[in-house]
Amino acid sequence: MELQFSFIIPVYNRPEEIKELLSSMLLLKGAHDFEVVVVEDGSSIPCKGVVDAYNDRLNIAYYFKPNSGPGDSRNYAMQKARGNYFIILDSDCILPDNYLISVKESLAQQYTDCFGGPDAAHESFSSIQKAINYSMTSWLTTGGIRGKKGGVDKFQPRSFNMGLSKKAFLATGGFGKIHPGEDPDLTLRLWSAGFETKLIAEAFVYHKRRISWEKFYMQVNKFGMTRPILNLWHPESRKITYWFPSLFVFGFFIAILFWCAGYNWILGCYGLYALLVFIDALRNTRSIHLAFLSVYASAIQFLGYGLGFAKSTFLTTFSKKKPEVLFPNLFFK
Repeated sequence: MELQFSFIIPVYNRPEEIKELLSSMLLLKGAHDFEVVVVEDGSSIPCKGVVDAYNDRLNIAYYFKPNSGPGDSRNYAMQKARGNYFIILDSDCILPDNYLISVKESLAQQYTDCFGGPDAAHESFSSIQKAINYSMTSWLTTGGIRGKKGGVDKFQPRSFNMGLSKKAFLATGGFGKIHPGEDPDLTLRLWSAGFETKLIAEAFVYHKRRISWEKFYMQVNKFGMTRPILNLWHPESRKITYWFPSLFVFGFFIAILFWCAGYNWILGCYGLYALLVFIDALRNTRSIHLAFLSVYASAIQFLGYGLGFAKSTFLTTFSKKKPEVLFPNLFFK
């Protein structure tokens, strides 16, 4: 089967970022017979003018719809797309020039109806963005589940960089209304339907992510809150490893109490872990400044995710209310 690629891009109030992404597509090596489908998700700052500037250089379509979340916007775009294989990207991504070649070569060698790729920090990113990228991708902080070879779990593609066949989309109905968490939910439903997923490590993107510590905390806190909901919907997906951030956070407070009582070794273990993160970040970034920021980003990640996971676990376990009622901010109607 000859693959016809459609890039699927939902966007919400990010005209400058979509400009960077579309500009990177102009530099892609290999065949340029792909199409680009941009869906404006009810933005108050639309990007139509930016998209129109690329009409003569890219096979691009633009749609505006009321705000209903990124998952529903991706589904809308895939319904409009003409290709038989969709590549789903976040609007704050930039593609390296060999991205599409890597995808084509991997699917030619071993076809799969769904793939995911990792993300990296571009040299133009801010120090905070680079530190957040480290904390979200390091084996020491996430176990490699977001695109590192040798990760601790079966790879679950993330929707900032995901490939999905039209066949798999039609069979599953695409993304659900939860956000964040719509991508692992789709992956789990794909597996239940008999589809396979894989990591294409060479098909990475430069992902800008959040630009402040506060926004990063809010993001990972929501990640933590959605995981127990996914465990409720997909009991087979439950793993003890999801508890690690919560145990890490509560263990730290216990370590402080022990330190006040004169027992220093528990807090020393946390210091040793921070040192390992610092050394690994220094090895990856070649910057002492970024290494310190990476330790801070990792702490925020554990705190946000851990508290969100614990709160959601408690409420979904002991409350008779549905997740949509307990956490209305995690669902789009």
